[in-house]
Amino acid sequence: MPERAAGHACGFCGKLPGPSPETRLPMLERQRLRQILVLGLPIIGGMLSQSLINLVDAAMVGHLGEIALAGVGIGSYANFMAIALVMGLGSGVQALVARRRGEGRLDQEATPLNAGLLLALLVGLPLGLLCWWAAPWIIGLLASDPEVAAVGEDYFQWRVLAVCAVGLNFSFRGFWNGSHRSGMYLRILLGMHLCNAALSYCLIHGLFGLPEMGAEGSGLGTCIALYLGSLVYLVQTWRVARQGGFLRRRPPAIEFRVLLRLALPNSLHQFLFATGITLLFWIIAQVGTAELAVAHVLINLTLLLILPAIGLGMAATTLVSHSLGEGDVDAAHRWGWEVVRIAALGLALLGVPFWLFPAEILGLFVNDPALIELGTLPLRLTGLGMVLDAGTLVLTQALLGAGASRTVMAISLGNQWLVLLPLTYLIGPVLGYGLLAIWSLYILQRGIISAIFALMWQRRGWARIEL
Repeated sequence: MPERAAGHACGFCGKLPGPSPETRLPMLERQRLRQILVLGLPIIGGMLSQSLINLVDAAMVGHLGEIALAGVGIGSYANFMAIALVMGLGSGVQALVARRRGEGRLDQEATPLNAGLLLALLVGLPLGLLCWWAAPWIIGLLASDPEVAAVGEDYFQWRVLAVCAVGLNFSFRGFWNGSHRSGMYLRILLGMHLCNAALSYCLIHGLFGLPEMGAEGSGLGTCIALYLGSLVYLVQTWRVARQGGFLRRRPPAIEFRVLLRLALPNSLHQFLFATGITLLFWIIAQVGTAELAVAHVLINLTLLLILPAIGLGMAATTLVSHSLGEGDVDAAHRWGWEVVRIAALGLALLGVPFWLFPAEILGLFVNDPALIELGTLPLRLTGLGMVLDAGTLVLTQALLGAGASRTVMAISLGNQWLVLLPLTYLIGPVLGYGLLAIWSLYILQRGIISAIFALMWQRRGWARIEL
């Protein structure tokens, strides 16, 4: 069916006019690039805003000292474990919304969102309360230094009270990205992060009559901002998605089953990945508190590099799922590789300042020259090596859009738990090679995962998955 292939050559933009194949191909490439950027840039903007806010928080807390920075680091990654259990709702809702649009079922476009919001409430509320109650035990397992543990516990308790809000916001994000309206998601997210920065700064330092809470104030400010973001998402989605069934159409039972089938493996993947990252920080804590403080800064700076690529990957989720909804496997396959190429170029450019000016960048977050020296080489390696991660960051999301969530989970977690963590413990606390060796191993294993996902994508086994 050559005419159908031509009609779907750009995924879902329709047939491209042109007098000949020679002139049509360059136009097609420009059109596909434009489609990726129009969908992906707002998501990238949102991801960058989130990363920048995390960096601002780290800078505000970092100047309180290495104890505060290490405590917030422990609390942050313990919180990551909690919210990971609801993060899978975002990719599940996005894949289903994009698939419904590809099938032309616009009157049912928002029913996956309804299901996602209900699941976020049912899981997020009890989970947040349970983690708040168990905070002393959880943080006590992760931090051996009593001062670090005290800071981490206070910060963690505020953050986990917003687990429900995180689940709601990820569901809303999935809807806006899956329906090709990621610009709205970006605007709301920017407002939420600006509110977060202002509230956190005022609560840390006790401005405008607010209590001076120190590092704990950063956790409370983030909690308030997340719930305010949920409220704004609710109002804006009601305005534009009522015709698609938002809060008006009850999701059928099969919608819940399919959403759970997509979300549960991804949430479990995120939880085990977050647990692995938290265990990685525990291993680094055995090396020293200074190493733990520097590692927290390095992770947040790394997110500045990888979150834009994850944003492009989310665009790939929509593009791949939409093309599969139209029955065009070739277009879905091509979208994945094109987004990988764009992400690799972006990571290379973003990494340049990290390997040219590592000491100056670290100086924005810590005052101690010894900490800056400790982080200089690992940060330089981050700038040089993160381009290897493009395949992982994009193709993970593309495979989720195709429904291959269980396979993604098995490969990512197998590499993390069977390779990275045992080797990290061996070369760190056991052999005493320190932070540089640990960080080098972390970058190397991410490059290995990229190669595995690239092979999976090329073989197209994901094209046979039914949603």
